[in-house]
Amino acid sequence: MTGSQSMTVPRFRGLKGKTKIAMVTAYDFPTARLVDQAGVDAILVGDSLAMVVQGHTTTLPVALEEMIYHAEMVARAVSHALIVVDLPFPTYFANPQAAIDAAARVLKRTHCHAVKLEGGSEQAPTIEALTRAGIPVMGHVGLRPQSVHQMGGYRVQRDVERLREDALTAQQAGAFSVVLECVPASAAEQLSRLLEIPTVGIGAGAGCDGQVLVLHDLLGLTGETAPRFVKAYADLAGTIRQAVQTYCEEVRTGTFPDADRSYR
Repeated sequence: MTGSQSMTVPRFRGLKGKTKIAMVTAYDFPTARLVDQAGVDAILVGDSLAMVVQGHTTTLPVALEEMIYHAEMVARAVSHALIVVDLPFPTYFANPQAAIDAAARVLKRTHCHAVKLEGGSEQAPTIEALTRAGIPVMGHVGLRPQSVHQMGGYRVQRDVERLREDALTAQQAGAFSVVLECVPASAAEQLSRLLEIPTVGIGAGAGCDGQVLVLHDLLGLTGETAPRFVKAYADLAGTIRQAVQTYCEEVRTGTFPDADRSYR
C-alpha cells in the first residue's frame, strides 16, 4: 500500500497519475487480514462471492444480508486498505431511494468505506443520489455481471462510444472511481486518460490506473475455470489438496497424532 496511513476515498482518488492502484477481493476475516498486511490499496467485497464462495454460476443469487455478513468479517480484519462493497442485484435497480437504503445498511453495519454498483448512464441518478447522501460510490462499466443474461454472456464489450458515455456519466454523477471490466485494452487506456477519476481494470489491459483481481483466481484456487485475463500467483489448490491427502494418509496409518501432539 502506498504510504503508512489508512486509505480513504480522497486518498484513493488522489493516487491517479501518481502510482498504480492494487485492489483485490476478499470475503472473510483471515484472507482480508492477509491481503491488508500484504499492502493492497483497496479490498472489494465483491458479489463474485456468489460464484467463488457459494458455488453459483452467476453473481445474481447473493443477497444483501449475505454481502453485509461477509463485509463485516472483512472490516474487522482491515487496518489500512479502502474497503468497497458491491451492492448486489437488484438492490439499486428500483429507484435511487432503494439504493440509498441498501447502501446505508451496508455502511452502518459493516464500517466499510464505499459501495460499488454496475452501470453508467442508466445509473447516473442513483450514483448522484448516493453521493448527495454522503455515500461514496465506485462505478462499474463494460461487462456487467449482474446483467449477464441481457448482455448474452461474459463477453468483451467493444462499443467504445457506449463505454465512453457510461464512464463519463458515472464520473459526472459523482463516482470517485470506476471499474472497467472486459473491454479492449486500447479503449481502457483512452478512458483512463480522459477521466479525472481512477480507473480500475479487470480484463482491461495495463493502461488503467489500477487493477483488481478475485483473490481466489490470484491464488490459483479456481483451477482451469479462471478467465483469460487472470494471472495465478500461486497454486494453492494443489498445495491444499496435497496437504489434506497427507493428513488423510497419516490418520489412516496411525501416524497422526503422534506423542508430541497428544496430552499426557
